[in-house]
Amino acid sequence: MTGARPVKRSLTLRGHRTSVSLEDEFWQAFREIAEEKSMALNVLAAEIDAGRGIETGLATAIRLYVLAYYKDRTLSNG
Repeated sequence: MTGARPVKRSLTLRGHRTSVSLEDEFWQAFREIAEEKSMALNVLAAEIDAGRGIETGLATAIRLYVLAYYKDRTLSNG
């Protein structure tokens, strides 16, 4: 990891614009997951948004989703 600060990026969730601040590595992983699942990035973000707890921010929910995705994939392959 580069240790870079999070960058604010725009998303559209159910027709409404919002932004999330994510580190480049998380953003790239998030995009790769959406591509692997053949989903639009905004659709995956909306799915994560719908499943997050009220006290969890969207950026945090995305980071946790990315972590869980790769952790599950590693456990399945190993």
